[in-house]
Amino acid sequence: MRKIFWLIVLVVIGGLAWIRLAPSDPEVWHVDPKVSADQDLAHGVRRRVPGNEAMFAMLHRTILETPRTEVLAGSPDDGRVTYITRSQWMGFPDYTTAQFNDGFLELYGRQRFGQSDMGTNKTRVDGWLAQLDTAE
Repeated sequence: MRKIFWLIVLVVIGGLAWIRLAPSDPEVWHVDPKVSADQDLAHGVRRRVPGNEAMFAMLHRTILETPRTEVLAGSPDDGRVTYITRSQWMGFPDYTTAQFNDGFLELYGRQRFGQSDMGTNKTRVDGWLAQLDTAE
């Protein structure tokens, strides 16, 4: 019975290590967000708002001020940036791709693991956009 307990503990620790250390392939995550309209999804959110290059640069700075967030690929100069934001305790990665396209800021925030993000990406993306609105 003791061996089974330690085996379960080892599997849980291994799973948590995989979540925290799994590589993030830009080829998979740094893609066109394909946002044609606002959408609330089980695994994330899509938002499309009117904007310009200056607003995109401001959004980029706002996103980078978010704790546990870093750039996976791209830059505002490229017109598309993908960010990784990790949850505080477990380190679950969420990916947000933001791009400036034909006078619109398009954002697609989504989770990597699980069935539902329980509104985490919606709250985060809508918060960034609200900060952008107040800064204008």
